[in-house]
Amino acid sequence: MSEEQQQEVAVEVKTVTRDLVINSHASEVDIALLEDNSLVELHREKTNNQFAVGDVYLGRVKKILPGLNAAFVDVGYPKEAFLHYLDLGLQANSLIKYKKAVVGGDDVPMDKFKLEPDLPKNGKIGDLLNVGDLIPVQIAKEPIHTKGPRITAEVSFAGRYLVLVPFSNRISVSQKIRSSEERNRLRRLIQSIKPANYGVIIRTVAEGKKVADLDADLRSLISKWEQCIIEMKKMTTFGRMVSEMDQTSVMLRDLLNESFNNIHVNDEKLYEEIQKNIQTFAPQKVDIVQLYKGKEPIFDYFNVTKQIKGFFGKIVTIRNGVYLVIEHTEAMHVIDVNSGHRVNKENSQEDNAFQVNIEAAKEIARQLRLRDMGGIIIVDFIDMHEAKHRKDLFDALVEAMAHDRAKHTILPPTKFGLIQITRQRVRPETEVQVQEKCPVCAGEGKIRPAILFIDEIENHLKYLMVDQNENHLTLQVHPFIYAYLSLDGLFSIRRKWMKKYGKKFKVQSMPEFHVLQYNFQNANGDDIKL
Repeated sequence: MSEEQQQEVAVEVKTVTRDLVINSHASEVDIALLEDNSLVELHREKTNNQFAVGDVYLGRVKKILPGLNAAFVDVGYPKEAFLHYLDLGLQANSLIKYKKAVVGGDDVPMDKFKLEPDLPKNGKIGDLLNVGDLIPVQIAKEPIHTKGPRITAEVSFAGRYLVLVPFSNRISVSQKIRSSEERNRLRRLIQSIKPANYGVIIRTVAEGKKVADLDADLRSLISKWEQCIIEMKKMTTFGRMVSEMDQTSVMLRDLLNESFNNIHVNDEKLYEEIQKNIQTFAPQKVDIVQLYKGKEPIFDYFNVTKQIKGFFGKIVTIRNGVYLVIEHTEAMHVIDVNSGHRVNKENSQEDNAFQVNIEAAKEIARQLRLRDMGGIIIVDFIDMHEAKHRKDLFDALVEAMAHDRAKHTILPPTKFGLIQITRQRVRPETEVQVQEKCPVCAGEGKIRPAILFIDEIENHLKYLMVDQNENHLTLQVHPFIYAYLSLDGLFSIRRKWMKKYGKKFKVQSMPEFHVLQYNFQNANGDDIKL
């Protein structure tokens, strides 16, 4: 490649723009990552999420399951958290011993604490824990569908450059740092500044950083663990000790190495928080944070809403008639690749299938990031008979998913053209409703009798307030129904129901609802499915 061509390539690389658009509203924060104005990631964080990945709790053991070699632990969520023996971590003996010392009133400095032997890999959880025991745990996976949180007793704290692991003395370096000289330099620096009984994992972004940057990050992480110790001394029952940063801050911490061009946010308080966070680990980038003050919704202005509606449906169109059909089941996700009406008469059927599959592979990698799909994903590509084409397709998919931060494994295609992908899931999958319901029948094809509609609402309200003992309910209805229930003063239907069932509840007008649509929310603002 000539020098002139190299310069052209360099110019092309520089023109790739990465923007973060943050839409903050009452109940959640929506975070959109754009690359060249194309939506590649969408994250939704509830502002009242109390069980986020990374949060540290003092949990109480509720049940031991010898058959599964696991335990159910109460951390305050309606469903008990699941703790497997292998998730206790090698340092579980030291953690439990230290917890007992702290709860017993002893003031034991971490660097003076004598570590216990590592936990054997083939042990039994019943030999270590008993029902009623309190144990420090960390959320490894958020509650998903009907499952409670997945937790681990191997507590760790992630920073910008380092990950801190209490009760360990091991120093590990990210495998993505290739230079042996740099790996040794980082090990020596961390060994010189870390206190005893703290293990450290050196992250990829630490490459080339000075000792002052690493030391500041290390001290910040140690202070989090010390805060856990302080909270542990106070607590007599289960509860949260330390909270991970919110998802917005975590994304900034982990992604800023990719050089965002702009960060747009529509909330002044969040704007100031983001600036403060960036000042701590990337002060030179403070100016890229911009407060959006336009009258148009921020997602509409940056063309995010249109892309969400276009890319989250069951059928995803790529171009030239090529499209994907994405189905979600309880056990796995299935993606079917279709060529539509795309046919190049100059190419053979094999070549056409290969070209369609290559285009589909790029879009599939994007869809997995965009929807944050996890678990098992089966992709049914168009059949190809040549082994070289199957290998090239596999390599293209691996390359397309190289920028995916979630841990994943891709298996080579079978002779039937199926490729299996496993992708780590730690949060619920991002779901967006893209089909609008008929305002008359709610998409059911049948209309409920209007005379029974109010009775139906009352029956559900009675069930929630009386049978389920829910407090501070909010009933969301169409403005017409809101007026019917609420606008008769002292004799309104709403007041009659509150007097009848002995509890107060709110009625909220929702202009986007169809006439016969209604919804209940609990005190935390979460929807209640009936």
